[in-house]
Amino acid sequence: MPATVETRPCRSNTLRRLALVGVVAVMASGCWSRQPLTTGSIDVSAPADTARRDIGRLAARYDKDPADIGTAMAYAQALRATDQGSQATAVLQQTALRNPKNPAVLAAYGKSLAEIGRYGEAAEVLRNAHSPANPDWRVLSAQGAVADQMGDHAQAQRYYEAALKIVPGEPAVMSNLGLSYALAKRLPEAESTLRQASNDPRADGRVRQNLALVLGLQGRFGEAEQVLTRDLGPAQAAQNVAALRAFVSQPNAWKAIKSAEKKAPHVAASAM
Repeated sequence: MPATVETRPCRSNTLRRLALVGVVAVMASGCWSRQPLTTGSIDVSAPADTARRDIGRLAARYDKDPADIGTAMAYAQALRATDQGSQATAVLQQTALRNPKNPAVLAAYGKSLAEIGRYGEAAEVLRNAHSPANPDWRVLSAQGAVADQMGDHAQAQRYYEAALKIVPGEPAVMSNLGLSYALAKRLPEAESTLRQASNDPRADGRVRQNLALVLGLQGRFGEAEQVLTRDLGPAQAAQNVAALRAFVSQPNAWKAIKSAEKKAPHVAASAM
């Protein structure tokens, strides 16, 4: 999912984006996540226009030699960056079948499965993308994101905590952990964790958007608006908070959040 809060006038669209960016971290998703992935796997940090420019060339290279891992990964990256998640997953599936013990390929494939909502398959693939003897914190975070999507927040939090033992204070993982607490209705812990993440110089606007969401869920809309203003400006921040206020006032707000979590194609601010 895109990494920015929706800024169009429609309240329902604004809220849906805010919920997906914020609550469905893995949810997000962060999206699924637009964060850098495991070394050698998909990284969609390049602009979509660049991907559109290159996708024809990459498709031709892939058709010529689908067994080339570098070409397959680059092609899948371009597909993913242009919102062709199912096609990216198909490319990575074939690459994984050819390279069943390549951790980078398995990590990319697992994350791609998660982005299109195939969470059970994603969990299985990610389990094989690293080992207890050589854990990858990004894979651990992705496993946490999948567990959150499947409703197992306690297991998700164990994955995030394991990742944080490898990269203490990593804001993307801290953000996922905070959002997992939020999904479990542990809002004070969610706020504390997200504040720590947002105070890290490495944190981007998505982490602060997640903090604003948790503040809004606690009815502290003025504070939420202050947090959002840093990245969105006063007008857009006020617009998003107005949508959040309307959303939180609904009697079925938590049910709607859970529904958004299940339907989200990927997690927003996660280290997927």
